[in-house]
Amino acid sequence: MIAALLLSFGVIFVAELGDKSQLMALAFATRFKTVPVLVAITLATAVVHLISVAIGGALGSALPTDFINLLGAIAFIFFGLWTLRGDKLSEEDEESTHLSSRHVITAVGTVFFLAELGDKTMFATVTLATDSNVVGVWIGSTLGMVVADALAILVGKVVGHKLPEKAIRYGSATAFFIFGALMLKEGIN
Repeated sequence: MIAALLLSFGVIFVAELGDKSQLMALAFATRFKTVPVLVAITLATAVVHLISVAIGGALGSALPTDFINLLGAIAFIFFGLWTLRGDKLSEEDEESTHLSSRHVITAVGTVFFLAELGDKTMFATVTLATDSNVVGVWIGSTLGMVVADALAILVGKVVGHKLPEKAIRYGSATAFFIFGALMLKEGIN
């Protein structure tokens, strides 16, 4: 189990570097509090990788991804539009950080879940699970992705404080639109 965990951690960590979901983590980190974003990423990753190891362990094959890519594209475009619109917290929202955190976890988690279905890290996890301990692969792949995305969140927090809010909003929206267009292209092809 330890060998599968370490192998999965390394493979997924490297695969995640520069991946769209790592860039999403960076973008979300410039807009939302760190802990809810990290919780959302961890939950979404754990669920996707659980599905991946189940498939890899049972069948050794991958999911068809066309429909999932279309759903992911719609989610990315929606987030791009939401980012452009900008958010203003009401006094009630500012007083209720628990509610805000829950909404951030739900929104970020949903987008991450959809983005990761059919992603290279999912396929890598399926492949690793075909001939390795599935529990080790699940834990290692989840940790590898969360650590890589946590690095992106750290960079987002450091850079986010030095950039004007308008530049962050336009940059984040552009990233969401690009990823949405790429997923849409993948879903249509």
